[in-house]
Amino acid sequence: QEAPAEAIVKRFAEEGGWVMLQNCHLMSSWVPRLERLLEVVSEDAHEDFRCFISAEPPAMASMRNMPESLMQSCIKVANEAPSDVQSNLIRAWDNFSPATFESCSKPNEMKACLFS
Repeated sequence: QEAPAEAIVKRFAEEGGWVMLQNCHLMSSWVPRLERLLEVVSEDAHEDFRCFISAEPPAMASMRNMPESLMQSCIKVANEAPSDVQSNLIRAWDNFSPATFESCSKPNEMKACLFS
């Protein structure tokens, strides 16, 4: 997986384009190479080049799964799940519009199936 990811980053850096590298926390041994690659290609990258990286936070705050210098050079977006059950259920319900339930022939049964 590393070679195709590196190839697409190089290609899009030259030609312009967006690339999404997902679950980079699972490739901790490769991430330093990615960091170096991004440093090299960013020097003369196409103005339309964007590289998006997704990674889960480490299990404990003392652990590191992404290089600090890479994290400092990026714009970070966090999506954290609520910590309590009530907030988590409210967040889950917000994914469904009233129209979803109204269009169903058995809305009460559907609600029961979704969150049983």
